[in-house]
Amino acid sequence: MIIGGTGELCGAMAAAMAGAGAEVVLVGRSPEKAAARLEKIDAAGGKGYFIAADILSREGLQQLLADVSKKSGQCDILVNGAGINAPTPFLEIPEEEYDRIFAVNAKAVFLACQVFGKYFLDNGISASIINMGSMSGVIPLSKVFTYSMTKAAVHNISRNLAREWATKNIRVNTVVPGFFPAEQNRKVLTPERVEQIMGHTPMKRFGKAEELSGVTLLLTSGAGSFITGAEIIVDGGYAAMTI
Repeated sequence: MIIGGTGELCGAMAAAMAGAGAEVVLVGRSPEKAAARLEKIDAAGGKGYFIAADILSREGLQQLLADVSKKSGQCDILVNGAGINAPTPFLEIPEEEYDRIFAVNAKAVFLACQVFGKYFLDNGISASIINMGSMSGVIPLSKVFTYSMTKAAVHNISRNLAREWATKNIRVNTVVPGFFPAEQNRKVLTPERVEQIMGHTPMKRFGKAEELSGVTLLLTSGAGSFITGAEIIVDGGYAAMTI
């Protein structure tokens, strides 16, 4: 189950899992984007399908789980990757924008972990949950104030749930992408900001979506069976850079 699976980063993660034999369920708002991604997955010999769902309500997520359970029999991987952003200066952020970003980036993760976590626990399923974090949840970044707050919350709930469910064979980890051009951050990638990012990234380039495949397969397979509560950074060295 990849919430946000029609997007660029989570879409690449879905393709990696499908290539390894998983049946993937893309959850998002755009059937057109999902169709394009599923066509590539199918062409590569993978399996998957799309479901539109209201991820901001418990009822919507419960219906999503019921639909997937009926069609696929069981779910044992959850990726929380939906996200939105805005470059509004701090003193100008309206409450509506603040509430909307928190709803998509933080509340939806909270609700999905509740709904799917209960399902995993009630059914004794050995499961892996990946919550998509952000470099802004680790190192403060300018111009993305509300987004940074929501991602810090995602990092925190991931560690809390990893501790809570460690003996229940439910692993919870955070994938922390560095700078990957994607739909939600293109509006803040001005030439000046790109120059700043490259000056702080030892590899001197942006990440490619498919470069999240390795960490995805590690955290969703037996190879990562002793990894929980981790924040795995995939950033071309950004977090290692000082001066």
